[in-house]
Amino acid sequence: MMGEFIRDAALLLSSGDLIADRRFAYAADYAARGDHHAAHDLLQQVLERVPAWAAAWFALGEACAALGKFDAACAAYERALAVAPHDALGAALKLAQFGAAPLPDTAPDAYVKRLFDDYADRFETHLVGRLGYRGPQLLADAIARLRQTPFAQAIDLGCGTGLCGERFRADVGQLAGVDLSPRMIAQARAKHIYDRLDVADIETFLAGEAAGSADLVLAADVLVYIGDLRPLFAAAHRVLQRHGLFAFTAQTASRGFELGDDLRYAHAPGYIREVARESGLSLPLLEHAAARRGAGGDVAGLVAVLEK
Repeated sequence: MMGEFIRDAALLLSSGDLIADRRFAYAADYAARGDHHAAHDLLQQVLERVPAWAAAWFALGEACAALGKFDAACAAYERALAVAPHDALGAALKLAQFGAAPLPDTAPDAYVKRLFDDYADRFETHLVGRLGYRGPQLLADAIARLRQTPFAQAIDLGCGTGLCGERFRADVGQLAGVDLSPRMIAQARAKHIYDRLDVADIETFLAGEAAGSADLVLAADVLVYIGDLRPLFAAAHRVLQRHGLFAFTAQTASRGFELGDDLRYAHAPGYIREVARESGLSLPLLEHAAARRGAGGDVAGLVAVLEK
């Protein structure tokens, strides 16, 4: 895990110092081989040369964590966040994971954008081919059990490369998609299945839509980057027509919302029911269903359909 992060960061975030960059790359090789002591020592050398490089501080945090030095890891994540407050590396999530900071209500936008810009070229091969992703089909099956009528206007939140759009294109009149990642949007645009595509965070996008303008809102594998669902559910309620549907997948938590080891949020069924009720949405369907596999098998998940 740490070796993969360092390799990605080295490609995306140069320090501007060739010697530091080279040592950073060597640290990646050591980490990939499981030699976290060597990676740790090299990263300290890197930071002597470029003390304001967030990627190196974050990588040092990963090395310390792998060595069981959790206080040192948190100190390194804090430095990463201090020098790069936009937090494209997810240091705030790491600090919350170790109990050193409050759990953010959502993953940082810059983190999600970087993650998926890097992931775009191999997204479908990895997600569908290796992880058996089936989120769009779960949503289609759930909706079909409640309603057969074609939809006039659908919004695909966090549309990515267009997997959900492909599944629903024949069932809707107008299809809009939105995603934080320009590279994911570029992949979706090349498929020519959306009537409109925007690069934006989903709450900003929904705020710009006319009230009551959509009869279907989709969010496949999106809530894993959102902890507090209240703003999203309220925005969905505003944009939906009467009897419009909001369908989504989620990962399963035991209570409230939690951050997993994979830095993805999970939500408890009771929490979803509570927030739906507060938002004025009914919940005709909420079931356990795994949208993808993880390292240990299927990832425990939920499929839900809310109605206005």
